[in-house]
Amino acid sequence: MWLYINKPRFGSAASQLGIKEVHDGIVSLVGNRYRTIIETSSVNFHLRSDTEQDALIENFRGFLNGLNCSLQIVIRTREVDIDSFTSAVDERLKQETNPIFRNQLKSYVKFIQTLVKDNRILSRRFYIVVPYDGNEKTEFRLAKEQLAIQSDIVIKGLQRMGMTAKLLNDIEILNLFYSFYNPDSSKTKPLTYDLLRALKPIVSGAR
Repeated sequence: MWLYINKPRFGSAASQLGIKEVHDGIVSLVGNRYRTIIETSSVNFHLRSDTEQDALIENFRGFLNGLNCSLQIVIRTREVDIDSFTSAVDERLKQETNPIFRNQLKSYVKFIQTLVKDNRILSRRFYIVVPYDGNEKTEFRLAKEQLAIQSDIVIKGLQRMGMTAKLLNDIEILNLFYSFYNPDSSKTKPLTYDLLRALKPIVSGAR
């Protein structure tokens, strides 16, 4: 899958990032470089007991020692989109006929709106980028095999620390980059395979 974005003043997102293609959950970069992206949960270290903290540190040490490649950690902080949530509640309100439940829903929506007005509610997502750098003779099949091995090592290491982790697929990877360059649009209209098929003049190779 190849994502093209209308070229702004400083060049397209694809050209700035050096992305050639996203296929089989792998980002192909210029220079025969390949990346997988793992989304992972976090651990609140400070809420753990001293024994649990020591165990986490030891597991993390073992995790780092077991790696044979460098990793990139990306923390994505975004303001939570409350509008879509309140819209869904409003739709539920229209269908509700019980006066008691209707009043509760109205109070709930008002509470959420007041909360957001006085406080910014942020969400954080955590990603680990696993690299494989090949050469001119490197085939995609070989890069895919090596990345599968490295990604499996990373995921199992994270799971030993009590974290959940999963590889992003093509559409999830594209949405991640899309949200960096189009934060407002991505909230209301995320990328889907159907949308990519409809944008064939812009997107080539959508499945």
